[in-house]
Formats: sequence, structure tokens, C-alpha cells
Amino acid sequence: MFHVKHRVCDYEGSDYKAFWPGREYEDAAERSALRRLLPPEGEALVDLGAGFGRLADLYQGYKRVILLDFARSQLLQAHQRFGEGKFIYLAADIYRLPLASSAVDTAVTVRVLHHIADIPAALAEVHRILKPKGTYILEYANKRNLKEIFRYLLGRSQKRPFSWEPFEYLDMHFNFHPAYISASLQEAGFAPQEELAVSSLRLPVLKRLFAPGVLAYLDGLLQKPTAGLKLSPSIFVAARAVKKEGETPKALFRCLYCYTPLQEKETTLFCAGCGQEWRPQEGVYDFREPERIPS
Repeated sequence: MFHVKHRVCDYEGSDYKAFWPGREYEDAAERSALRRLLPPEGEALVDLGAGFGRLADLYQGYKRVILLDFARSQLLQAHQRFGEGKFIYLAADIYRLPLASSAVDTAVTVRVLHHIADIPAALAEVHRILKPKGTYILEYANKRNLKEIFRYLLGRSQKRPFSWEPFEYLDMHFNFHPAYISASLQEAGFAPQEELAVSSLRLPVLKRLFAPGVLAYLDGLLQKPTAGLKLSPSIFVAARAVKKEGETPKALFRCLYCYTPLQEKETTLFCAGCGQEWRPQEGVYDFREPERIPS
């Protein structure tokens, strides 16, 4: 079966944990926003672009939690932190998810969309896997933020903060206009419900003057009242999947080749349709480069 090959941003082998020391404020602010928007419980949640599982401790109300990332090395770190039990680790492509249609209650992408070159295709796939009225919580890098507007007025901005087009400021690093994200969500079948302005105080001078906890507390106070201005560098959105009610799928996973629901047999995901199977290696199922279909 033919599939479009998309560019991907691969964190394989990178020390992403080393990115976070010195960013305690941003981490706390993002956690605050996610707690506000996240439905507290459900059957299944998928964190797309979960990395080493930075936010996974917030998903305790879900019976099954899928941590998915293109970088297997990141998922190995997550597996070391959280083990198995309710957690499932999938190395996979967001454009080609090995999840059944209408299978999950909640999907999350935080610090992920700025690495996505084809937003409409990614959102369509997220919409597919969500149950009717399922919740999608996304975060995106806002190019129309206050700092960038000032830079634009001074003639120092290359991002064109008032244009709708995504801006690729580095290879596979994108900033987005709020109107573009809103329109893309609606075209993909989502109804935006709530927005939060996050990391509004992300300025070096403020980070030198105030402790991360103080900044995070103030950020929390600003998130809802300032959301409508859409001036923060990071914006969180909670959207509802609009789709027809149907029979709830019995399987959580589906075959990448023939789309048959996968059977969970101990530590194997097996496709009765084409005979393909996936086995975990060190706790991680690898769906990035599937094995050849048995003849």
C-alpha cells in the first residue's frame, strides 16, 4: 500500500533531558496548563512525541497510557522511568499511527507541532484515532507573540508575525500563526474548546530576577485571562473531535499494512489479516520500519 513519506524530526540518540535544566519555569508552566485542560480520567491516552516521558506522571487517571515517539532511544528512557503496567511504548510516525480508528479518549502533543512540516496531515491522523467527542490537547509555538511583534515593528523580524503561513526558522522547526492553527483544527474535524497563554514570562531578565516557582505561579494566573490576546510564545488548546458516533473498536492497535485490528498476545501484536507481527525490544514496539509482510 502506498504512503506519502514525510520529513520527520528525529531525536534518536539526543540527550533531550539535558535541554531542561534552566527551564524549570517553562516545565512548570506547561504542567499547569496541561493539568487545567486534561480530562482527569479515561480508558486510553496517547502522548504523541512523548520523548523521555517528561509529562507522563500527569496521566495517572487513565487505564492505558501510550507513550509514542519517533526516537526509540527516548522511549527507552521513558521505559526506565515508568516501567510497564499501564504504559505502552511505541516508536512510530505521527503521520502513520498504528492505532485503531476512534480508539483513544485523549491525545496530547506538547512541544511537538513545531517539528511537524505537514500540519493538516498530522491533525487528520490525530482526529482519526480519537473517539467521538475525544479530547485533543495541543501546544504550538506562536509566531505572533509580543516579543516578535516588537521585533517586527523595529524591522528586525524575519518571521512575519502577522502572516498566516508557518515559518521554518531552522530545519524542521516551525512557528505558527494562531489563525492558521485554528483553521487547520477545524478543517481536520476539531472544535476548539479552550485556550491558554503559556510561558508569557519567558524573558531572560525575569528568569534572572525571580525563582522558577514564582514565575510559574504568576504564569498560571495569566494563562486564562490573557489567552484571547494570543501574544504568548506558547499557546495550549483543548479541542473536541467532531465525528459520528459509532461502535467502539475492540482493539487499540491496527496493522500498518492492511489496517486489520491487531491482536494482543502476551508480548506480541499480531495481525490476523496479513500475518505481520510486532514484538517489543527492551519494552518498545517499533513501528517505524515495519518488517516485510509475510508471503
